[in-house]
Amino acid sequence: MADSHEKQKVAPKSKPLALLVVILASLTAFAPLSIDMYLPSFPQIAEDFGVAVSKVELSLTTFFIGLAFGQLLYGTATDRFGRKIPLYVGLIIYCLASLMCSFAPNVETLIILRFFQALGACGGIVIARATVRDLFDHSESARVFSLLMLVMGVAPILAPLVGGYVALFFGWHAIFAVVSVISAICLGAVYKFLPETKEPNPNVRISKTLGIYLRIFKNKEFLGFTLAGGLAQAGMFAYITGSPFVFIELFKVPAENYGWIFGSNALGLIALSQINGKMVGSINPTKILRLCLSVTAIFSLLLILAGFLNFGFWGVVIPIFLYIASLGMIFPNATAGALSEQTENAGSASALIGTLQYGLAAISSSLVSYFNNGTSLPMTVQIGICGISAFLIFNLLVGDRKKQEFAVTEEHITLG
Repeated sequence: MADSHEKQKVAPKSKPLALLVVILASLTAFAPLSIDMYLPSFPQIAEDFGVAVSKVELSLTTFFIGLAFGQLLYGTATDRFGRKIPLYVGLIIYCLASLMCSFAPNVETLIILRFFQALGACGGIVIARATVRDLFDHSESARVFSLLMLVMGVAPILAPLVGGYVALFFGWHAIFAVVSVISAICLGAVYKFLPETKEPNPNVRISKTLGIYLRIFKNKEFLGFTLAGGLAQAGMFAYITGSPFVFIELFKVPAENYGWIFGSNALGLIALSQINGKMVGSINPTKILRLCLSVTAIFSLLLILAGFLNFGFWGVVIPIFLYIASLGMIFPNATAGALSEQTENAGSASALIGTLQYGLAAISSSLVSYFNNGTSLPMTVQIGICGISAFLIFNLLVGDRKKQEFAVTEEHITLG
């Protein structure tokens, strides 16, 4: 944890919290924007390119792969060169790749360009998390991550709605042109308003990147928090991948109305993230996370039953809403917990979190596409498996350790 002297050096350079949160949330919002805006256009893209919707879904999978492995490129670089220079590089890559996506002549080109678009988006994700860690302690980080989710939550609400209508009036190509313009505006805001929260550190050797990642990876508590958050998030990406087919094709929801379903889930996530932000001031974030994962496991079981027993539209929509909403408490607390003991290598730890979590998302997304059988079953079962696995992994890697720490403390008090 950063000492008080380190905080005093950083704080004077900080902008007002509201402005800082908006900028950092905008940086992390490029991933949901790039994912959610074009979801309603899957049938249209498939028709234009003369391919099945499952082939278009691969452009989502390659985006997840890019998000997973691209973050490793930024981790040590942000610890070595500071936060802003790698961020500039990422935003420029994202802007150019998005523009090229709008001119993709076939689905294969789109699939490849989406990978490079993700490489650019990674910079914002890694550096936003590392910046929060630079400025705040464990409990405050959980609160700020909750605030980030408030601003970020607007993206999943508006993105499918805006994307659906942009595609309706201008075609799906215009969606990628829009996000390219947004990234250019964000680049200007970063240059003008975002402070540098970590000075370049020549002691961090890029050649030792692998060793740094391995050392962080061996931390059992870091791994437990990260995998729990990542598995829960992977369930959300199973939903993102499968929901266009399930709702638009299977349940016959009009493409322009699909965004309303998507947005309602995001509203639930926002609401719980803000409740979480209030709770972490008086309750340990790890306790909140443990309870929330237990409840989410129940929602996960309901989704598995909904898929096998064919509960219909409402039988799928309601437990999905409850699952996605619970992420508003899971994700901030899992991220804050994973980063709580990372100081010098906060950028590398942030990158490793992203790699593990989006790697799980890529696997989850590809499994939904691979097992597509014309029913809701692949999506609902995959979400359910992710939620239950998150609960089990957390209790295996973090839960037992916390109990042991409590037992040691109790014994010390008794002996004293």
